[in-house]
Amino acid sequence: MGFIVGVVIGLLVGIAIIIGFVKLENSRSKLRSELANTVAAFARMTVEDSRKLLPPEFYPSWVVFSERQKLRLILVVALAFYLLQLTWLNHHLTKIWPYVDEAASELIKASVEPVLEQYRPAIVASLTFSKLTLGTVAPQFTGVSIIDGDKNGMTMELDMQWDGNPNIVLGVKTLVGVSLPIQVKNIGFTGVFRLIFRPLVEDFPCFGAVSVSLREKKKLDFTLKVVGGDISAIPGLSEAIEETIRDAVEDSITWPVRKVIPIIPGDYSDLELKPVGMLEVKLVQAKNLTNKDLVGKSDPFAKMFIRPLREKTKRSKTINNDLNPIWNEHFEFVVEDASTQHLVVRIYDDEGVQASELIGCAQIRLCELEPGKVKDVWLKLVKDLEIQRDTKNRGEVHLELLYVPYGSGNGIVNPFVTSSMTSLERVLKNDTTDEENASSRKRKDVIVRGVLSVTVISAEEIPIQDLMGKADPYVVLSMKKSGAKSKTRVVNDSLNPVWNQTFDFVVEDGLHDMLVLEVWDHDTFGKDYIGRCILTLTRVIMEEEYKDWYPLDESKTGKLQLHLKWMAQSIYRDS
Repeated sequence: MGFIVGVVIGLLVGIAIIIGFVKLENSRSKLRSELANTVAAFARMTVEDSRKLLPPEFYPSWVVFSERQKLRLILVVALAFYLLQLTWLNHHLTKIWPYVDEAASELIKASVEPVLEQYRPAIVASLTFSKLTLGTVAPQFTGVSIIDGDKNGMTMELDMQWDGNPNIVLGVKTLVGVSLPIQVKNIGFTGVFRLIFRPLVEDFPCFGAVSVSLREKKKLDFTLKVVGGDISAIPGLSEAIEETIRDAVEDSITWPVRKVIPIIPGDYSDLELKPVGMLEVKLVQAKNLTNKDLVGKSDPFAKMFIRPLREKTKRSKTINNDLNPIWNEHFEFVVEDASTQHLVVRIYDDEGVQASELIGCAQIRLCELEPGKVKDVWLKLVKDLEIQRDTKNRGEVHLELLYVPYGSGNGIVNPFVTSSMTSLERVLKNDTTDEENASSRKRKDVIVRGVLSVTVISAEEIPIQDLMGKADPYVVLSMKKSGAKSKTRVVNDSLNPVWNQTFDFVVEDGLHDMLVLEVWDHDTFGKDYIGRCILTLTRVIMEEEYKDWYPLDESKTGKLQLHLKWMAQSIYRDS
């Protein structure tokens, strides 16, 4: 009897569960249907529909929207509604990942292979994809933010993390004819993708195109393995392939490079990556560099770049056996986004045939530069730009920077003018008549020649040199290229001397010369070195006249007050 009762109860419970499950599924199906209808209705909604839902008479008195602001509001609300629900986004991305894998694999192969070929190492004859699938593990979005400030569009940034299991095999053929299948394994990636919805339009989805770019690459780790072999059998191959992959990532999708995806048919060529200006950099000097050599001193040289690509990286000459090198070298860099890009400087110790050793690095944001104005900076060197807490003194590097935007129309000379002059020389060229007639005359290069007038006004906080707690300072002035020298009188028993002496120097090439001021302590039977200042002439050529204080290098204390004046006399040489 008990068995029969148990069976009946079990059947009733089972039927109840089945009924409940069916009702639940019907309810979820109804909700999905309603959501689909809502999304479909939203897709059909126009700007006029949004005005009907929220008429202007219901706006607060302080709210006044332009047509473009209304479009932005609709777009922000839509993006926030869907993308801020990261759990929902990640869940559905996992579901559709197999289809994304199938579509994206071919797209990546077609777009990245030409870049791999472009950066192919010299020891490799060909480099292609043998296999490429993204695997079964979908990336996860961990954060989302909307950046305001663009009147004609909307910018969104998505934090993404991917520890995937892709199947990527590179077909590598060496110069000696050996073919090697190299597998890219254990990929770990963390970064921030930038999506720019632009331009805003009145038709749904309220934007004409979306630009996709990797704004920040926080981590990109992977390992290389020869299928059925050892990659270390060919010395240098692993490092060369790894550098090629990183260059390909940098050049194909890393900001400011972007992929423009049209949503509504139209011409979006203005969204493509274009140069916006030229950065003129003068590598002046460095001081107090860390010594990397056990015998003697380091042999420093510098590498500089805005985008870390081999052909866009500039290298200075090597200064042998010197921890306070003076380069006075000039370089030009193309700027593609002055608001987000940086200039990076790395100082190395040249080890000859061996790999160079990093002494330190520094960077400066281009948005800190005022267009058309020379900026003179000393940058503190650190071990790693990603590590903020670096207390070790690795030295400093001295740069002179000038950013010249293209087509500025604000008095800065257009650098697109066909000429062999640098942008800095073009800025300094003020002969508009010659520029207008440049197409009908033989091209000429400008030599910035003139007279430099230097007034050594005073000094303060000169370090004590004598037993009596005083010093007898004087200043020796010299031009780096011409070797012309002058010196002030000696001011006895003073740590804050006043000279007010003026010296004139005829300068033949102002853009590439330097003024060196050395402070000495006069003694009866000799002299003692105190410190020095090294100045380029760019600022005084640009501003014509200025007065400023300069700290003494190689001295714990002390600074010089100088007044500089430039009287230009430009001449030209045929080229």
